[in-house]
Amino acid sequence: MKLTMSTKMYGHPTLHYFFYTLVVISALIFGANGDYLIGVGSYDMTGPAGGVNMMGYGNFDQNTAGIHFRLRARTFIVAQSSDGPRFAFVNLDAGMASQLLTIEVLQRLQKRYGDLYNEENVAISGTHTHAGPGGYLQYVIYSVTSLGFVPQSFDAIITAIELSIAQAHDNLKPGSIFINTGDLENAGINRSPSAYLFNPPEERARYPRDIDTLMTLLKFVDAENGKSIGAFTWFATHGTSMSRDNKFISGDNKGAAARFFEDWFTSTSKNASTPINNYSKKLNNRGLLEKAAKIKATGGQPCSNTTSQGFKVRKNDGSLFVGAFCQSNVGDVSPNVLGAFCTDSGLPCDFNHSSCHGNDTLCVGRGPGYPDEILSTKIMGERQFRKAVDLFTSAKEELTGKIDYRHVYLNFTNLEVQLEGNEVVKTCPAALGPGFAAGTTDGPGVFGFEQGDTEINEFWRKVRDWLQEPSQYQVECQKPKAVLLSTGEMFFPYAWAVMLNA
Repeated sequence: MKLTMSTKMYGHPTLHYFFYTLVVISALIFGANGDYLIGVGSYDMTGPAGGVNMMGYGNFDQNTAGIHFRLRARTFIVAQSSDGPRFAFVNLDAGMASQLLTIEVLQRLQKRYGDLYNEENVAISGTHTHAGPGGYLQYVIYSVTSLGFVPQSFDAIITAIELSIAQAHDNLKPGSIFINTGDLENAGINRSPSAYLFNPPEERARYPRDIDTLMTLLKFVDAENGKSIGAFTWFATHGTSMSRDNKFISGDNKGAAARFFEDWFTSTSKNASTPINNYSKKLNNRGLLEKAAKIKATGGQPCSNTTSQGFKVRKNDGSLFVGAFCQSNVGDVSPNVLGAFCTDSGLPCDFNHSSCHGNDTLCVGRGPGYPDEILSTKIMGERQFRKAVDLFTSAKEELTGKIDYRHVYLNFTNLEVQLEGNEVVKTCPAALGPGFAAGTTDGPGVFGFEQGDTEINEFWRKVRDWLQEPSQYQVECQKPKAVLLSTGEMFFPYAWAVMLNA
């Protein structure tokens, strides 16, 4: 069995998402046959709903001001035996995880379980929603717009990871795992098609599309009663159905898909055999309006704790079905499937530069519910949810074998790469180019930049040099990319970018 990445993406750190995919898959396919202990957990990780800058778009003005729906950490544990090899995979409704989160989680798990869970067998990944509270990562580049570290954001995520792992651990039971795959073709487009065309023709000829449409699902089944206790999928599409102007906390399309999946399973009795169309009727606007009309006003009376928890906060004691929608090789895959248009004229953006009359800020992608981004989030969530149900109900291939895993730290600033003709070159310290400043059609960047720029104007060059002038080695190493910010060489007041990846 192998998993392949079917596109070559530009300008996005996809490696760690795909690494987690490989870890979890490969952990299940080694060696001889054997039964597993399986457990799932889920815990609320919403964080501060007012006044905290969101992680994802890098927009100083995008501060939380309410909740679209709450965020969760969802955990899946597979063990060989009660004290044998195991791994824990945690999927967060967050932009990404971080080494800082991992260190703190492992310290808490050490107090609970000793060395049972460690940096070798715990993988934490984010769905890449751009609508969660920020300020929880340890590098400057991720904390500029949040104006530094935000303890409330960090604590909410850490607690959710810890307690979701504890739930999954406490509810380990004998079970089986099934895998299924299939293509979902209407849940993403390439937001930088002109960049994709720079790939060699022979490479592009290997793939039918300029994005990866494969969805992979794992289904966890209780051996005692044959009932599924959870499932998770990997599929590549950005968590950017909610725009850079949105101020509501949201799990975006993947968070919505997870909620639809969990609600569907709960509503379709023990074996989840009810046709999906029956459930879909509950998701239309009329159904929502009818439900809302039945809710009576309190007359100003405060809700009890029971009322609040029962109707607003999803609890999970480890006995409920957990459905997670994980991010894979997302790269330039956008959920804004209608394409990118100029906000001033309504015409399509410039194909090569994703701008309008030279202005990148006017070029914005449109989701299927345009101009309603909440509707777009719902539609894109439903599309992933529907495909997941199809794979879930038809999954027949059982995974067997001993559990194993691999974890490695690599210094990406100094890797040797052998090119054609046996020429050996080295990677460079991290650097952001003008394309980063231009942003994307999901979230336009700073005025004065366009995608495809190879030069930096004098004003921004002076700003860059005031912060940190790149070394000559860095300039030469990064060519032909121009260096806007040499983050790998910036350490004041502390490191600006990650030096290692896992």
